[in-house]
Amino acid sequence: MRIMVNGEWLTEEGALTVAQLLGRLSLEPRRCAVELNKRIIPRARHGETALNDNDQLEIVALVGGG
Repeated sequence: MRIMVNGEWLTEEGALTVAQLLGRLSLEPRRCAVELNKRIIPRARHGETALNDNDQLEIVALVGGG
């Protein structure tokens, strides 16, 4: 499957959910906002939201610090 993440194409094998993709990208789900095909995906739905070929995601990771 081919998906675009933050403007870059990635190729992934097999079916994936948003939560699984965040895990593969080593991102902490509690610190991420995800937009899938121009729709915000609530964190509670990351595990049930399946990705499809040619989906486009924008992922914003929140960073703390001072």
